Amino acid sequence: MTKVFIDGSAGTTGLRIKERLAARDDLTLLTLPEELRKDPSARKEALNSADAVFLCLPDAAASEAVAMIENPHTAVIDTSTAHRTSPGWIYGFPELNGREAAVASSRRIANPGCHASGFLALTEPLIRAGLLSPAARLTCFSVTGYSGGGKKMIAEYQAPDRSPLLAAPRQYALPQQHKHLREMTALSGLENPPVFCPIVADFYSGMEVTVSLFKEDLRGGLNDVKEVYRQAYRGPVVKFADAVDDGGFLSASLLSGFDDMLITTAGNEDRILLISLFDNLGKGASGAAVQNLNLLLGAAPTKGLELSSFGL
Repeated sequence: MTKVFIDGSAGTTGLRIKERLAARDDLTLLTLPEELRKDPSARKEALNSADAVFLCLPDAAASEAVAMIENPHTAVIDTSTAHRTSPGWIYGFPELNGREAAVASSRRIANPGCHASGFLALTEPLIRAGLLSPAARLTCFSVTGYSGGGKKMIAEYQAPDRSPLLAAPRQYALPQQHKHLREMTALSGLENPPVFCPIVADFYSGMEVTVSLFKEDLRGGLNDVKEVYRQAYRGPVVKFADAVDDGGFLSASLLSGFDDMLITTAGNEDRILLISLFDNLGKGASGAAVQNLNLLLGAAPTKGLELSSFGL
């Protein structure tokens, strides 16, 4: 029986991982009493007793936890930003350039950021296929539910006396220094970070990432883009759909509550939209972490995940 410890199980990501693992008969969840949850010695013992550890912590605390692990057999899945571009860590997006085997054999897996997951799923295959130049100057918009901001933002949005400004979408990270930009650039193969415009809106969970292109940006056309996606994303977790349209609209909450990702395109031959849809807490966080655990254990990649019926 595989022993699993979630360090930071009280946070939004940790709680959803725990929920996804609760019914598993192939795992034993190691837990700490509430009074010992932040005790360094108790945490260290749990970290070294586990076969696999999820770190659902701020960056500094995640780095501290890794330093506590002395057991060479303990595998770590870090959901923080701390190790996503660090040497010796595998970026945990298995569908990205055939990383399944690398994830399965790694002891150090950096779970991707939510915005970054959507951006990389759209851009990396096109750059690798030669349709999009590494020198391309891109713009990315990403609309997310407020749960991505963690407990503090959830409480802010759900407060009875909340600010009326929260009823409208809010763009943030305006200085173009968002913490996901480093992995978005490094893992895509781009030479320059994109202009990145994340937007939080008044819904709990879901995410819609859009990269816009002009015809001149591509070495090919819209059908070539679709074919690259069709070959790259055959499921079961990341899937391609030729078109997704709800009367001319496309909701960012389409995959709320699910752990898969839908890749699609819109626009025309002159102005093309590349779009990824998923749950910021699903394939954007907890679902991706559980998928990475499944690969480590040699289990079906979808074990314990909630998948939608969209795509393919």
